[in-house]
Amino acid sequence: MALTKDRNTPMTDGDVVPTPVAAGVEIFTGALVVANASGYAAPGSTATGLIYLGRADSHVDNTAGAAGDRQVLVRRGKAFKWKNSGSDPVGQAALGKTCYVVDDETVSATDGAGTQSAAGTVIQIDANGVWVE
Repeated sequence: MALTKDRNTPMTDGDVVPTPVAAGVEIFTGALVVANASGYAAPGSTATGLIYLGRADSHVDNTAGAAGDRQVLVRRGKAFKWKNSGSDPVGQAALGKTCYVVDDETVSATDGAGTQSAAGTVIQIDANGVWVE
C-alpha cells in the first residue's frame, strides 16, 4: 500500500555491509568477495554466476558452518587494488572496461573463455595491480 503520511525510513551509508557467508568457506580480511548463486558471500574464484561485492573488512571462518551461520563485513562503493593476472593481464587498453575475477585477490583482462565472472570497472593500472571500482 502506498504511503498516506510521512515515514521515517531507516537508512545506512552502505559502505560496510554485514553479509551472510556461504557454507564451508573461509574469507580472509582483504579478500575479494563475491555473492554466489544463492546470495551468500564467498571468496572470489574462477566461476560463472558470481556477483562482485567488494573487499572483506573482516576475517570469517565458516568452513564447518551452514550457509548464513556467520557474517563477513564487506566494504563496498570504493576502488580496490587487486593483483593483476600473470597469464591474462589487465593492460592500459582495459581502462574503463570490465575486468574479471580469477581468485580472492586477482583479476584478469578477459572472462577466461566464459569461465570467470565480472569484477568491476578498471579505473587505474599500475606496476603493483589493478584498481577496480
